[in-house]
Amino acid sequence: MNYLAHLHLGGDAPAQLLGSLYGDFVKGPLAGQWPADIEAAIRLHRRIDAFTDSHPLQAQARARFPAERRRYSGMLLDVFFDHCLARHWADYAAEPLPRFTGRVYQVLAGEPQLPGRLALIAPRMAAQDWLGSYREFAVLAQVVAGLQRRLSRPEALAGAMVELERLYQPLLEDFRAFYPELQAFAAQERARLSD
Repeated sequence: MNYLAHLHLGGDAPAQLLGSLYGDFVKGPLAGQWPADIEAAIRLHRRIDAFTDSHPLQAQARARFPAERRRYSGMLLDVFFDHCLARHWADYAAEPLPRFTGRVYQVLAGEPQLPGRLALIAPRMAAQDWLGSYREFAVLAQVVAGLQRRLSRPEALAGAMVELERLYQPLLEDFRAFYPELQAFAAQERARLSD
């Protein structure tokens, strides 16, 4: 899952929103460098990633990609599933997407000590409404281009948008089958971590 899904699954409290994002920027063991509620949200982020990576529905979705793309199919699915979530937000959340994303951006703006790269991208994320913009399929081209810039072999994602367009309907069905299971898992883990 990518930023939007992690934020949606991680809980509504400011510390939960922060930790849901920190999970992509904080690596290694958690040893008290962050407040306990933020570290709990980072742990939840990591459990969501592990659940997602090992789930049979994810394996089914990854298998839809050509063999030469499978190594990168997980990254593409993360981005595509955020698009599906944004596009069909009302099916999975009561709060309207613009209100939710506005709340996230407000929490980020109010946090003076964002970790590493998140401190650099948070202002752009809000100014360009990265989370809300996932509704538009065309925006994924920019996201995939950003992924390419971070890869040692950027050519590995050449043509990825054509494949996502071709696979749009079956991958959307995969998302619809998988996301409710992920929501249930995240709710259970949030309850367990808060005990």
